[in-house]
Amino acid sequence: MSEANQTERAQWIVDAALDRKAEEPVALDVSHVSSFADTFIVLTGRSDRQVRAISDAIAEAWRAHGEKRLGIEGYDEGRWVLMDLDDVIVHIFVSELREHYDLERLWSEAPALAIELPEERMQESAG
Repeated sequence: MSEANQTERAQWIVDAALDRKAEEPVALDVSHVSSFADTFIVLTGRSDRQVRAISDAIAEAWRAHGEKRLGIEGYDEGRWVLMDLDDVIVHIFVSELREHYDLERLWSEAPALAIELPEERMQESAG
């Protein structure tokens, strides 16, 4: 397992997902409210095909950083893919399921991690 910290690992995942045009990335620090994970990442894809592509990109990036994927559920249907990356759990939804399950509300006690989005990086490099 790598020596990367929680925010760095979340950033790897979000960056890989954004490369496949994932929408509305949210990374939550659930370490104080969950016994089975430290980080939840929630993402949206526009279609089942895109949800699977986002999942594939995350798995590839995770392996490239020397990490092992433990499990994946929902890949074949592509409407809600759950990736178990040990202490990181990734949820990739199609929009209507993300709205329905509203995980951000369910885990509202968990603070958001400070992940950078492309717009923020562009502003930093321009400033």
